[in-house]
Amino acid sequence: MSKNYDYLFKIVMIGDSAVGKTSVLTRFANNNFSQSFIATIGIDFTMRTIELNGKKVKLQVWDTAGQERFRTITTAYYRGAMGIVLVYDVTDAESFDNIRTWISNIDQHASSDVEKLLLANKCDLVDERAVSVERGEKFAADNQMRFYECSAKTGQGVQEAFTQIARDIKAKLDRRNDESAGASGVAAGAGRGGGNSSKRRFLIGRLRRPGGGGGNGGGHKIKCSLL
Repeated sequence: MSKNYDYLFKIVMIGDSAVGKTSVLTRFANNNFSQSFIATIGIDFTMRTIELNGKKVKLQVWDTAGQERFRTITTAYYRGAMGIVLVYDVTDAESFDNIRTWISNIDQHASSDVEKLLLANKCDLVDERAVSVERGEKFAADNQMRFYECSAKTGQGVQEAFTQIARDIKAKLDRRNDESAGASGVAAGAGRGGGNSSKRRFLIGRLRRPGGGGGNGGGHKIKCSLL
């Protein structure tokens, strides 16, 4: 039985408890929102397939518990992740400050070149905002991450954020595939008197960043406004 997608990307969502990770994922996967809060116990995941440049990309998005007591369990799922979405609540300055700790966890447990995106949730709560857009943008730029603001309640910015991190992962994989195909072609030509090799390999999993550093430098961002 053939698979019905061209790419499969594992993405992990992390951040403090009650910042709205589950609500954001529910909005992305099912276009639903619930006002009630039920803390995630351990870890759960949802699948959704999107299309990028004519290719079907299946996203396996893992929703992790934010409580400290589950940290050992959740960090185990960082391994093999191709993208990580760090979520904070714009009305909760402490959840923003704690992003540094979450980045430290990524550095310890995830691939060194995993794609990262900083997602500021609850931007519809204008009168309760405690973290400015500018602070979020600067922090993301300083830590070489994309930055988006979103509202799980209204849906604003949610689709765009997940599409962007999927696009970044795909672009990185495509570059590696092209580089691998090019290197294989040179090797084959040298060994066979200049023959061409059209064979390409599809690479997925851990990737190495050439030359170190770089990153997205904040990249594309989306600001949220109350409609």
